[in-house]
Amino acid sequence: METKRPETLIEAIRFFTDADNCHNFATLLHWPDGVVRCPTCGRDDVRFVSTRRIWECKSVHSKKQFSAKIGTIFEDSPIGLDKWFSAVWMIANDKNGISSYEIARGLGVTQKTAWFMLHRIRLAMQSNDYTKLDGTIEVDETFIGGKARFMHRNRQHAAINSVGPIGKTAIVGLLDRHGPDGHSIVKASVVKDRKLKTLNGLVRKHVTPGSEVFTDALQSYNGLESEYIRGVVDHAETYVEGRVHTNGVENFWTLLKRAMKGTYVAVEPFHLFRYLDEEVFRFNNRQTTDGERFLRLAANVVGKRLTLKELIGHDT
Repeated sequence: METKRPETLIEAIRFFTDADNCHNFATLLHWPDGVVRCPTCGRDDVRFVSTRRIWECKSVHSKKQFSAKIGTIFEDSPIGLDKWFSAVWMIANDKNGISSYEIARGLGVTQKTAWFMLHRIRLAMQSNDYTKLDGTIEVDETFIGGKARFMHRNRQHAAINSVGPIGKTAIVGLLDRHGPDGHSIVKASVVKDRKLKTLNGLVRKHVTPGSEVFTDALQSYNGLESEYIRGVVDHAETYVEGRVHTNGVENFWTLLKRAMKGTYVAVEPFHLFRYLDEEVFRFNNRQTTDGERFLRLAANVVGKRLTLKELIGHDT
């Protein structure tokens, strides 16, 4: 079964307007070899019901009928695949992100539905690559949260006069200056604090021993010298000491905060890691075309599931 892949936005709009194209595309994502198998028993001689674009297994068991949405982030969604794939294209290729309100207006769904769709797609943006970074690694941390001048006065005093950030969430980023394709790649995580145990553990988890690790002068990075070639740049004095700097990962922070402040505006700490996955995906795939980036994201929708209960943390 051959399916032409769209390469531009206008091609994507035309392509996914056709329900058969959507169905065939989703089928290839789920069963790349073209052989449709029952997700319950594994039979590959299932009957296709063309009027409903579903399959029916010949064995007697529950869930005999299934569609191309089964086992993907689209499962149990009443939203058509044309709208789903359009949303995937937009979030993959809008470099500053796209709000649920814009998705709602563009696709003709409610804002709540669009918000749920975007979080499902962000699940597909999560990296499944657990390979350790190797080479020259920049490590830095930043904070996401509201500014003190915008806080209620009951919190404002504490935020201004306290030691360290109040009401903000810490994020640590590790950037490999020379990734597998020659371009820098980043890994980023939400952390509970910036203590030595936390930051040292994160570096050791994601970086191969013996690599060059460049950090700022934060004392929580002390101790890495035992396993890594550590370079330190003291930002109180300078931002670059020859090859030693963290400008690459700080550039990633700029891109992340542009999306946080300009597009999403208010993000709950509970959901922050999902927005971080989104920005990491676009950054690590920035050298690809829009069509290639869309295909990489679409290929990750299989085998992942996010229910509304899991998303909001309680029953609706």
